[in-house]
Amino acid sequence: MGEAPGAAEDLAGLPFVGRSGKLLEKLLLEELGLKREEVYITNLVKCRPPENRNPLPKEIAACKVFLDGQLEAIAPKVLLTLGNFATRSLLQTREGITSLRGRVFAFPGFSLIPTIHPAAALRGGQAKVDWMREDLAQVAAILGASS
Repeated sequence: MGEAPGAAEDLAGLPFVGRSGKLLEKLLLEELGLKREEVYITNLVKCRPPENRNPLPKEIAACKVFLDGQLEAIAPKVLLTLGNFATRSLLQTREGITSLRGRVFAFPGFSLIPTIHPAAALRGGQAKVDWMREDLAQVAAILGASS
């Protein structure tokens, strides 16, 4: 789950398209053996904020019912949050993604695993991509344990 649609996502009507989406798809396949069609990808906020700014609290609140409905309908075993904003919003913390990632947080019905945003991994080089791989290994462990 990411923050909000960017310009490309807004035009496509799908979350995580473009370079970030391609990296996410590649890592999902390589680390979990799952294609994009086999996972549910969404955003915290359903509409692109003007000028790609961070969503406002009232926008998050307005979209919460939709996210709650998605989580109820899908009943995920694991929720992977991508980046600071989505992670901080769900965990209700100001702690940064670099200290939150690598940990598993228990929620009623699912585990939440934070990782960096694929766009940050693209900018940060192989070390950041490796962080995503490590976090996806935690997802794999939980999914394997619940099979």
